[in-house]
Amino acid sequence: MKKLCFLLFLGITIGVPSQIEGQEDRGSIEKTIRIYFDSMHESSKAKVDLAFHPNAKIVGVNPDNFSEMSREDFGDLVASLQPSPKEQGVPERLEILSIEIAGMTAVARVRDDYRGLTFLDTLSLIKTGDRWVIYNKLYHIERQ
Repeated sequence: MKKLCFLLFLGITIGVPSQIEGQEDRGSIEKTIRIYFDSMHESSKAKVDLAFHPNAKIVGVNPDNFSEMSREDFGDLVASLQPSPKEQGVPERLEILSIEIAGMTAVARVRDDYRGLTFLDTLSLIKTGDRWVIYNKLYHIERQ
C-alpha cells in the first residue's frame, strides 16, 4: 500500500510541472497567434517579423494559383495593403480552433477573416528560447 501511495504521489508530482508548462506554452502560442493576426489587421510588417521565424514559409492555394512566400515577402504584402483593416473599421474575426503541443513544436488551426476572405490556416510553430514563433503557415480560402 505504501508503494502504491508513493507511486501515486510521484506520478502526481511529476505531472504537475508538465501541466503548468503546457498551460504556459499554450498561452505563449495564443499570444504569437494574436500577434500574427494583429500584423494583418494593422498592416504591420514589424508584427509579421515578430510572429514568424526568419525562415518561415507562407503557402496556400489562391482561387487561381499556388502561392508561396517568405516571411519577408509576406511582411511586405501585409504592409502594402493600406489603409489597414483596423483603420477602415473592419471588425476582427479570429477563431483558434485547436492547438496541439509536442515538446518544442506545435500545430494550431485558426480561422480568420482578412480582406473580405475567410481563411483556414494551419500554423506550425517552434519554440525558440522562451518564445514560440510560426515556422510555416499553410492556408486555405474557405469563403470569398
